[in-house]
Amino acid sequence: MNLALQIARRYLFAKKSHKAINIISAISAMGVIVGTMAIVAVLSVFNGFDHLIEHLFSSFDPDLKIECVQGKVFNVKTPEWNAVRRLPGIAYFDPVVEDNAMLRYKDRQMPATIKGVGSNFQKMTSIDTLLTDGSFTLYDGAFQNGVMGVGLAGALGTVAKSLDPVVIYVPKRTGQINLINPESSFNQATVFVSGTFSMKQAVYDDNYFIISLPLARMLFSYNDSCATAVELKLQSHVYVGETQSEIKKLLGPSFMVLNRFEQQGDYFRIMKIEKWMTYLILSFILLIAVFNIIGSLTMLIIDKKDDIQTLRNLGADNRLIQKIFLLEGWLISVIGAFVGVVLGTLLSFGQEHFGWIKLQGSGFIIQSYPVVVQWTDVLLVFVTVLVMGFLAVLYPVYYLNKEYLKERNGKQDKTINK
Repeated sequence: MNLALQIARRYLFAKKSHKAINIISAISAMGVIVGTMAIVAVLSVFNGFDHLIEHLFSSFDPDLKIECVQGKVFNVKTPEWNAVRRLPGIAYFDPVVEDNAMLRYKDRQMPATIKGVGSNFQKMTSIDTLLTDGSFTLYDGAFQNGVMGVGLAGALGTVAKSLDPVVIYVPKRTGQINLINPESSFNQATVFVSGTFSMKQAVYDDNYFIISLPLARMLFSYNDSCATAVELKLQSHVYVGETQSEIKKLLGPSFMVLNRFEQQGDYFRIMKIEKWMTYLILSFILLIAVFNIIGSLTMLIIDKKDDIQTLRNLGADNRLIQKIFLLEGWLISVIGAFVGVVLGTLLSFGQEHFGWIKLQGSGFIIQSYPVVVQWTDVLLVFVTVLVMGFLAVLYPVYYLNKEYLKERNGKQDKTINK
């Protein structure tokens, strides 16, 4: 193997009798380098967006969220829930009530998602970092207040600290509809907008209105033991998976215990699908570049046919000669993969620290493309290129065996017979 590698390395860097072979080999290597670099950079950008969105969701979503499997509302004052409260890894335990309602501000009306939260919500999340105006105040001692998504506030035409309140309408769960006075069929509350927040996600910015938990329970006709979900913040040293398993055992199959990724499962699943679909598409493009090695290696075999005969006269068997050209083609892939991975990683780190490539347009929460390099992706790309390179050199080696080695064997056999 060492002899074959030494000869292959010499063939790779030595001048050929035809300059076209050197040019084609250089083009093949450059194609592998550029393709590898592109895949590393693009996967790093996907990781950057994934990390950015995860950070945004973590500012609003709790570490764990518990919901019932069937139905909407459950009682949080039971022995099972008391056991959950006493778990040592839980820092904050916050029941919430979340449901749909109608909002009216002056002459405008909009449907919205009302989220009633307890006093620990501000400690559990980073909602303060998401505020675009005003403050996070749900009750000022005299009036009920709420924090509204910027999209919803814009649709209603209200702003933080407005002197006019927003009226919330929720249909009563019991009783009959009064056709003479329809408003009497609704629970109502007036709430002043104390602040607006933005997550750059329409599902939150265009729909959510956060109010106090007691007010939400009153609007939806729930008593003080009811909740539609329970949100938990864990202590910093606690492993989320272990606490999640403990809570599942305590509550049983009637409840879902969701971590941050599972709370936004559809979104992160789509992000992963987009990332790996892009990886496959770029891999096919890289495959075309790698298959240029077939042409360069085939021409090298033709150029070195006299060397093949010389090696055979010196005692080299067919297996050694095949290894030489197999390693010759694979060296092009290895060099291209290594240089491409290094350049792609350096480009990604440069984008991460210097932000060379800017996002076009305005209104983004960041100015340049986010980048996060994951070494598992780098290793995957490197292995992918090596596998493609190995497959690409199989045909030229088969051509060598068919056109030269077997032909030489046949001539030698005829000579021996004579």
